[in-house]
Amino acid sequence: MSVLQMLNIIIPTALFVAAPLIFTALGGVFSERSGVVNIGLEGLMIIGAFAGILFNLTFADVFGNMTPWLSILAGLVAGALLSVLHAVASITFKADQTVSGVAINFLAAGLAIFLVKLLYDKGQTDRIQISFNKFNVPILSDIPIIGKMFFQGGYITSYLAIIVAFIVFFILYKTPFGLRIRSVGEHPMAADTMGINVVKMRYIGVILSGAFAGVGGAVYAMIISRDFSHATISGQGFMALAAVIFGKWHPLGAMGAALFFGLAQGLSIIGGTLPFLKNIPAVYLLILPYVLTILALTGFIGRADAPKASGIPYIKGKR
Repeated sequence: MSVLQMLNIIIPTALFVAAPLIFTALGGVFSERSGVVNIGLEGLMIIGAFAGILFNLTFADVFGNMTPWLSILAGLVAGALLSVLHAVASITFKADQTVSGVAINFLAAGLAIFLVKLLYDKGQTDRIQISFNKFNVPILSDIPIIGKMFFQGGYITSYLAIIVAFIVFFILYKTPFGLRIRSVGEHPMAADTMGINVVKMRYIGVILSGAFAGVGGAVYAMIISRDFSHATISGQGFMALAAVIFGKWHPLGAMGAALFFGLAQGLSIIGGTLPFLKNIPAVYLLILPYVLTILALTGFIGRADAPKASGIPYIKGKR
């Protein structure tokens, strides 16, 4: 197998595996930039995955080919609603944001598995029958060499995730709304003095993080697992959080980090088909994404500057 042939396998796999991480990491950027640490991205992905699969299984016969898109919308709504709990605890009641995020993780996992058992009387849902299909991007897929690598046999969610990352960058850095979000995460007292509602902006940041993480979970469940069980989301939310830090709390940086982690996950999926990896025990390939996550954080967290007020509850009149 030539290098070109291997790249034609590795890159498309990395792109579709990275899409859920990109969406979730973008949500993490919104929350962290507003000054609220969101450890609960894993739980928000779980509830998004569950809601997406449940909607798909319930309404596939009603909505037909529109079902996958509406299932992602269901994941978005579920993630946003669950994130309100984190916002209330950490912003209104000024609870420890890390503890609140961990509680969201436990609540989402327990609630989703309980509902699966209640609705399906087993440990996992049925497999969905309607999902996104692979497609070739018109014109771009005809480009020699890179066309086959990047634009043939891909999923629309992969390209959508990358486009959304640039939109989020524009919103955060080129609009008044983005300036307000960043200001309450850097210096909430100064923002308050200028008439910006710190509590409102932080609520928006956290709810957006839940919505994006819900989309990430739904995309992962719809395309990769095709059902929901206790192991559907197994660390992807923490990888997305690592991507936020690795990407220095910047939307495009988070996207690049998510693509890196997506590559690691992709290699764990297709490693057995590649000549240079086929002799490596499967267990090592499975743990590769998590090892790279730890190494990335170990190497970069000390050199990355978080928003100055991130993790600090705002008390009016105090910095």
